Amino acid sequence: MERFSCVSRFDRYLLLQLLTHFGFFALILVAIYWINRAVGLFEQLIGDGQSGLVFLEFSILSLPNMINIVLPIAAFAGAVYVTNRLTSESELVVMQATGFSCFRLSRPVLIYGLCVALIMAVLMHVLIPLSRSHLATRTAEIAQTANARFLTAGQFTHPGDGLTLYIKRIDETGALLELFLSDDRKLGQNTTYTATRALFAKTENGPKLLMFDGMIQNLDLSSKGISVTRFADFTFDLGSILEVKGPRSRSLAELSTPELFAPSAAVLLETGQPAARLLFEGHGRFAQPALATAAAMVGFSTLLLGAFSRFGLWRQILAAIMLLILIQAVWTVSWSAIGTTPGNWPFVYLAPLIGLILSVVILYVAQNPGLFRAKFRSARRSGDAQ
Repeated sequence: MERFSCVSRFDRYLLLQLLTHFGFFALILVAIYWINRAVGLFEQLIGDGQSGLVFLEFSILSLPNMINIVLPIAAFAGAVYVTNRLTSESELVVMQATGFSCFRLSRPVLIYGLCVALIMAVLMHVLIPLSRSHLATRTAEIAQTANARFLTAGQFTHPGDGLTLYIKRIDETGALLELFLSDDRKLGQNTTYTATRALFAKTENGPKLLMFDGMIQNLDLSSKGISVTRFADFTFDLGSILEVKGPRSRSLAELSTPELFAPSAAVLLETGQPAARLLFEGHGRFAQPALATAAAMVGFSTLLLGAFSRFGLWRQILAAIMLLILIQAVWTVSWSAIGTTPGNWPFVYLAPLIGLILSVVILYVAQNPGLFRAKFRSARRSGDAQ
């Protein structure tokens, strides 16, 4: 009973150390990633005339995906840092001397990896689809309202190449008074529209500028001839000038997990992706959290080899980083190369499976440090005998 209590205290101690440093590394990595992302986002939104609140909203909506990207790296960094510190302070050596095997020492690390995987699962199945959907909706809304930035009273604006727009005043009903529009898009021709009153209207075919009681002056620059046409009402199509998007289609990241595993014909038509790709994406939402668990286990198990090395742990840390790069390369290849082929969805689990198998093999080698030396000596003796 006493031994069981001691084991439980050690598990809690090591798990607390891992989670504490995982939170630290996750916070640092998210901050770095967010600053890098925020610079471009700030220039895009503020330069487009949006307020600081819109920038803050977009930043918050981008956080779930940022956090999800850095969590496997933070899990690996936390495991490596804690294992390195406990080894250098001989705490793990003492625990091994009391009878703890390498596999027994890895139990709190496995629990730690599963905790990180649980956090990532919540992000991937709930928070990221919601945030991506809301972010895409808000982006479309801002793109539509951004068209109104050209409707500025008392200023010359340029809605597009070769176009100059001037509005003297906008009344309380939204009507544009004393409008001037110059169109130089056609080579060798200039067309000028003037109207005492105009309205900006959104239609199914795109935005329209409805002008009333005005005049069209068409100047031929080659012949210097001019023609004048007066009108009571005239419609100017802005669809070719302003970027107008049709009904928004959801991306795969916005779909719920049930929609990915059992997509309807409407969902397939909306995304434009084959069912195999949606199935692969759905399994990826389970495989990517497992990748974080594998990263933590690889980082911990590789550094346990340092307990039997006279050269310190820098070799083991470098080896752990190389193994993580290898696992990530397998993940990238499996995700991008075979994701659209029907029946290939099991390959999405290949990277985390390789990571877990590697960690088990490394733990076995760490548990039996004389295994390879004994085999080498046996082979050498056989060679000498011959």
